[in-house]
Amino acid sequence: MKLKSFILTAVMTAFVLTPANAGKHWVATWATAEQVVEPHNCPPAPGLQNNSIRQIVQTSISGKEVRVKFSNEFSQGPVTINAAEIAHAATAGASSDIVAGTEVSLTFNGSKSVTIQPGQLVTSDPVKFPMANRQNVAITMHLGEASSTSVTGHPGSRTDSYLIEGQGSDFTNAVKTAHWYIINAIEIKAEKKARAIVVLGNSITDGRGSTTNEQNRWTDNLSRRLLANKKTSRVSVLNMGLGGNCVLQGGLGPTGKSRYPRDLFQQEGVKYIILFEGVNDLGGRGDATAKATQIEEVYKQIIAEAHERGIKVYGAPVMQFKGNNYYSENHEAGRQQLNQWIRTSGYFDGVIDFDAAMGNPEDPAQLNPKYLFENDYLHPNAEGYVQMGNCIDLNLFEK
Repeated sequence: MKLKSFILTAVMTAFVLTPANAGKHWVATWATAEQVVEPHNCPPAPGLQNNSIRQIVQTSISGKEVRVKFSNEFSQGPVTINAAEIAHAATAGASSDIVAGTEVSLTFNGSKSVTIQPGQLVTSDPVKFPMANRQNVAITMHLGEASSTSVTGHPGSRTDSYLIEGQGSDFTNAVKTAHWYIINAIEIKAEKKARAIVVLGNSITDGRGSTTNEQNRWTDNLSRRLLANKKTSRVSVLNMGLGGNCVLQGGLGPTGKSRYPRDLFQQEGVKYIILFEGVNDLGGRGDATAKATQIEEVYKQIIAEAHERGIKVYGAPVMQFKGNNYYSENHEAGRQQLNQWIRTSGYFDGVIDFDAAMGNPEDPAQLNPKYLFENDYLHPNAEGYVQMGNCIDLNLFEK
């Protein structure tokens, strides 16, 4: 009888749970590309060890059940999280305040603490944590062992983080730093139709020229448009931009060809990839036309691997840089070669032509002057990022 009762209970439990979870899967609603943080971008005093840090992010699509990823991939020593919490943030980064009553503790295999070894990524246990679209979220970590000189993080957060001494929760007098450390992704348990776009990019995707704590990168502007469109309202946008990044070699952070397996294919729920890299390769030393050919080969490999997974890939031609130190006849020839290949080769599932949308009407090889950030003729300003987000055809993400 006891066995029969157990079986009946198990069947009834499965019957109750299955409809609620039918067709659901994990989808990343926010994520960031990481690297070993350069010395000038490392955590300021009092540092990470035995201290607490609150970091603000803005997610894309909503959810009710979440889990958080933390990375120690590029550090040389272990990181111990003594405890961590997630809460609604009161702002998009302008303050450390959280919304009262929204804080939820995170656990790791049932424990409040976890030690992340060098090279490792850990995922918290799922928790009930309702989030709206474009939710401002605060992730607070109370750290034990943690280096402040060998740190995995994202230097170009364009968002302030808040650091205090000890294992406290009062961030009123916190030290501010515009970088993210250790936090890697937030994922939601979502219905089958929810899916993600992930963007491989450099500083233009990372948001150089956008406004700190205003979440107005071109990817943010795209996300808001997707949410407002019924057919794409369950599509998230994951920004894998790294400032100074190259596809082939050199630059800042791991190269595009070395990081794409992690940054593109290890994100949950990805249905679409946007490739928007290459300007730092083409503008550097060496023959830009030869580099263009090499970038094409890397892109072909990414496309092949994506298609094997049922993921669509959209190419974005490299934007103008005439007027910047990157510019020369050879560098421009390399840009034109790569852009022509992106537009016409047939390898991509579609093209997002920022180059066409952002050019100076009087000189298409140069950025439109009204979109210039600090007149560097390379990075758009906040208005330019609106234009970039607005020029994208949302039909690309409806199926």
